[in-house]
Amino acid sequence: MQQITATELQTKAQRTKIRQNKKVLDLHAVKVACKECSLHQLCLPRSINGADLEKLDNIIERKRPLKRNEHLFQVGESFQSIYVVRSGSLKTYSPTVDGQEQVTGFHLPGELLGLDAIGKGKHPCAAKALETTSICEVPFENLESLSQELPTLQHQLLRLMSKEIFDDQELMLLLGKKTAEARLSAFLLSISLRFKQRGFSSIEFYLSMSRNDIANYLGLAVETVSRMFTRFQEDGLIEVERKHIVIKNREVMRQIAGMNECCEDDTQVN
Repeated sequence: MQQITATELQTKAQRTKIRQNKKVLDLHAVKVACKECSLHQLCLPRSINGADLEKLDNIIERKRPLKRNEHLFQVGESFQSIYVVRSGSLKTYSPTVDGQEQVTGFHLPGELLGLDAIGKGKHPCAAKALETTSICEVPFENLESLSQELPTLQHQLLRLMSKEIFDDQELMLLLGKKTAEARLSAFLLSISLRFKQRGFSSIEFYLSMSRNDIANYLGLAVETVSRMFTRFQEDGLIEVERKHIVIKNREVMRQIAGMNECCEDDTQVN
């Protein structure tokens, strides 16, 4: 039987203590948080309350949970609703001419999907659950009618559409970075920030997406992404245990990504 040294036991004990003390995102925690904050944290106007909030709540449909790899919508499907991730996560992707997938984004709790289908009335991409995922469906026709009664809701829709354009620009800038290190570092910092915005740890979190999906999204070979994760860990920038990530040196990662603190706060790659 393999012997475990006292040092190894101490290290394992320290990791356990850290995980118990830190607020790490998990499915059950997200469900509780969404239940407690109702719609206020679901990327809809936080200023709405009372009777107006009830009107908004009445048009929202809670869909059954999606299983891992189950689709929320497919490419070319008729646009009927926008969707809010309540718990879990999804990826959006477009099929390529050779039958492969081009990943276009990852969506975490509180984020919306489907806004890019408003213009042509059809979904230009598909959305697939990365894990068991709960969704709130907001029929767009009802939302549009309600937004005429609630100016803050209409303003929020415009703000979200503007954000879609901004995120597309951010993705182009990310893919334009010359080094694999810069792309992966910017991606991890973006995920970290998005967890922080939801009240969870920005230092320690789980990546629901596979290395293949990350590589596809960043325009890199999966071998390159795996090698970069290993290098970041060897350099003391992160600690990796399968999909569990601990950021150890955010400042150096910012430098690698070419981001300053202000830039990071304004950046959300999804």
